[in-house]
Amino acid sequence: MLPIIGFAVVIVSVIGGYVLNSGHIAVLWQPFEFLIILGAAAGAYVTSNTSTILGLTGKELGHLLAGPKYKKEHYLELLTLLFQVFKIAKTKGLLALEQHIEKPEESPLFQQFPKFYGNHHAVSFVCDYLRLMSLGADNPHQLGDLLDEELDAHHYEYMRVAEALQSVADGIPALGIVAAVLGVIHTMGAITEPPEVLGHLIGGALVGTFCGVFFAYGFIGPMASGLKAIYATEFKYFQCIKAGLLAHLSGYAPAISVEYARKVLPSELRPSFTEVEEATAALPPA
Repeated sequence: MLPIIGFAVVIVSVIGGYVLNSGHIAVLWQPFEFLIILGAAAGAYVTSNTSTILGLTGKELGHLLAGPKYKKEHYLELLTLLFQVFKIAKTKGLLALEQHIEKPEESPLFQQFPKFYGNHHAVSFVCDYLRLMSLGADNPHQLGDLLDEELDAHHYEYMRVAEALQSVADGIPALGIVAAVLGVIHTMGAITEPPEVLGHLIGGALVGTFCGVFFAYGFIGPMASGLKAIYATEFKYFQCIKAGLLAHLSGYAPAISVEYARKVLPSELRPSFTEVEEATAALPPA
């Protein structure tokens, strides 16, 4: 919803200011200029990106409109889950988690936490590292390096669409100049026309430059920045898991491991110590 509000403010501010300054709104309607700019931008986007990125673009634009998928309650649930997992591992050993790790879709433990259970990526991430730990990967420094490598790979995957949109935003002003130059060429072909006709043609040509800058900095650039901001926020979910796993592997008690995980979260999403304590106290016996 926020991106739609932002786009509306951009349109009203720019077009409204132009009209209030006695500008002629009809001059801005140049469909052939739009075709040149947006068509060329779309072609360049297809040429410069893989089929995977092209397939993800529509999904990620929907993601932009929906906003970040992790709220404070998601993090509180995640911290509570980590506490329960670490408690089982401490009291019964990692082998007690094997049934949950190998068949997470059937796990009664994970099903207690529906937001986490419905996140296939997060479930796989946790299970993969618990499996490694159960197999003997008990060096926190080595496992930390592996976690960093995987998180970097995830970050790269997340950022692909945003970076592709940013490239389009960087190139559209130049495409606006192309449209303007073509408009000038068209105008020169009608140089014998009366001034009122030439004025309309020159105005239409300049609309190309205007549209290139307007689309780039009013829409596509902010869309890329908005996606980057969403990805940065959502990335904290996995960094939270990483911090908890490494603290547990270092030998800390479940409550302390969960506190390590809680501390990596931004303040607006971080549950309080009391909220986590109350949530973990309400858990059924492991």
